[in-house]
Amino acid sequence: MSRFLFVVPPLVGHVNPTLGVAAELVERGHEVAWAGHHEAIGKLVGPDARVFGCASPELVPRAADLTGPAAFRFLWQDFLLPLGEAMRPGVRTAIKAFQPDVVVCDQQAVAGALVADELGLPWITSATTSAELVDPLSGMPKVKAWLTERIDSLRDGRTGPDPRMSPHGILAFTTRELLGPVDLPHDDVWLVGPSIVARPSTTDFPWEWLTHRPTVLVSLGTANADAGHRFLAQAAQALGRMDVRAVVVDPDGSLSEVADNVLVRRHVPQLDLLPRVDAVVCHAGHNTVCETLWHGVPLVVAPIRDDQPIVAGQVVDAGAGVRVRFSRATSAHLEDAVTAVLDDANGHRKAAGAVGDSFRAAGGAPRAADHLEKV
Repeated sequence: MSRFLFVVPPLVGHVNPTLGVAAELVERGHEVAWAGHHEAIGKLVGPDARVFGCASPELVPRAADLTGPAAFRFLWQDFLLPLGEAMRPGVRTAIKAFQPDVVVCDQQAVAGALVADELGLPWITSATTSAELVDPLSGMPKVKAWLTERIDSLRDGRTGPDPRMSPHGILAFTTRELLGPVDLPHDDVWLVGPSIVARPSTTDFPWEWLTHRPTVLVSLGTANADAGHRFLAQAAQALGRMDVRAVVVDPDGSLSEVADNVLVRRHVPQLDLLPRVDAVVCHAGHNTVCETLWHGVPLVVAPIRDDQPIVAGQVVDAGAGVRVRFSRATSAHLEDAVTAVLDDANGHRKAAGAVGDSFRAAGGAPRAADHLEKV
C-alpha cells in the first residue's frame, strides 16, 4: 500500500480528471488525500475524502474581451502565481501530516511541485489539458521569459526543474490522435487518455423533450458565462432555423425569446446528455472536448482564451470538427458550421469516433494508476 497526495487548484476542470485516478488507487488498496482549497475541493471529491486545506486568493473575474497573451498574463499574474504562494504552507502541512510516497501535482498548482521537490519527494505532473505539452508560449518569448522569472521567484533562491513538467513523469489526459505529432517534453509523458467517470448530478432534465431529430448541445463551460451572452444568442438564432433539437446551456439566464426547438437550461447533466446528442458547439475547453469525443460526437469549436485555441486546433487537425471565431461568429456562420459537422459525408463524425476509440484504448484512470504505482 502506498500514499498519494493530489495537489490541485480550485478549478473544476483540473480536479475532475483526477477523480477517477484517485478512485482507482483507493480501489487497489492505496491511501489518497487532497491538498487545495477546502470548500471548493471538498465539493468535488466527496465528503469521505481526506482534504488538507490550503489558502487561495480570490479569483478576480477577467474582462469578457480579455484574450490572447493579455489573458494568459492576467491568469498567472493575478491568480496562479498568488495561488502558488498561498498554497505552500498548506502543502507543507499536508505532506508532514499525510507522509505521502508520491505527490501528484496539477500543472497550475505549482506549490505542490515546489514543496515536494524541496523535500525530496517524487512528484508527478497532472496535465489536465494538452496545451502545456506543446509549449503554448513558443510564439510569445517575452511572456515565456516573464513567466519563467516569476515562477523562479517562488523558489526562495533554490534551483530545480520546471514545476509544470515533472522529470519523474507526466500524466497527460489525451492521446496522439488528438494531440497530433508534436514533440513531447521527455520520454516519461504518459498519454493515458481522458479519465471519465460518472459524476453525481442533481440537475433535472426533460428527457422526453428529445426526439428523433438531430440534437445539438451548446455549452461554453463553467467559467465563460460573462463572455458568452452574444455568442449564445447567435447560436440560439442559428439552431432555431434548423431542423434540429437544440439544448443551450445559459448559466446567467441571458437568453429570453428562442424558437420552439431550442431548450434553454441554466445547467445540464452533461455526461448523461452527450450520448444522446449529434453535435456539440463549445469553447474548446479540454474537458468538454474530450468528453464529447469520447462519445464519438463531432464539434463546432469557438475558442475564447487560455488553452482553448490550441485545443480547438487539435480538434480541427484531427478532422473531428469545425472552428469558428468566437468574437465574430454570426448565426449564419454557426448554422453553416453545425450543418457541416452533422453531414456525415464530411467525415467529422468518423474522425470523432476514431479519437474516441483511441481514448478508450489508452486506458484512462486504470492506466494512470498503473504508472503511479510504478513510481
